[in-house]
Amino acid sequence: MSDLHGRGPAERTGGIIQPASDTFRVLHVSTGNVCRSPITERLTRHALDDRLGDARSGGIVVESAGTWGHEGAPMEDHAAEVLVEYGADTDGFRGRELIDDHVIRADLVLTATRDHRAQVISMGHSAGLRTFTLKEFTRLVRAIDAATLPDPRSAEGVVERARALVQAAAALRGWLLAPDPEADEIYDPYGAPIPYFRTVGDEISKALDPVVTAMTGVPART
Repeated sequence: MSDLHGRGPAERTGGIIQPASDTFRVLHVSTGNVCRSPITERLTRHALDDRLGDARSGGIVVESAGTWGHEGAPMEDHAAEVLVEYGADTDGFRGRELIDDHVIRADLVLTATRDHRAQVISMGHSAGLRTFTLKEFTRLVRAIDAATLPDPRSAEGVVERARALVQAAAALRGWLLAPDPEADEIYDPYGAPIPYFRTVGDEISKALDPVVTAMTGVPART
């Protein structure tokens, strides 16, 4: 039996059973779910494990899907190559087509483009306040005073901090606009040579860094 947010009584992550109340789901969305969103999903997982370790990062579940997702497909070879260069795990990935349940279960939806964001919001499920483009969310997060967020070392931990981060970002959205429409876009590298995939990987990695830092309270290792 799932609760009102579409979550089951427990989630299994990294071999650890997490009560539903201790779980925060991040959903990355692109078009085919074979290039941008797999890179973003696996770089997010890698960054969380690096900051928190496997046990503490288990409360944050990171997934991805595509608005025209290739159900069951592997990620593109160049996307996997980029992830290996970052030291991220590529094993076990299978593409998914975005469905209602993915949006219902997500606490935060981060999309590659504004069009993806609009498609997610059009699905309903009160998704508007928790759906952002990745770069939009990065811009908003940079403006949030980390001291106003719950201490990740407290009893509530990183999950409550992540929830508070989403609420704070939503409150800022109308006040902190993009300098231009293109600023919130991550363009599709599908069919491009590996150098362009590396450029997209670098773009995603740089956008994720302040997000993971704000979510965990732990800066990247230098």
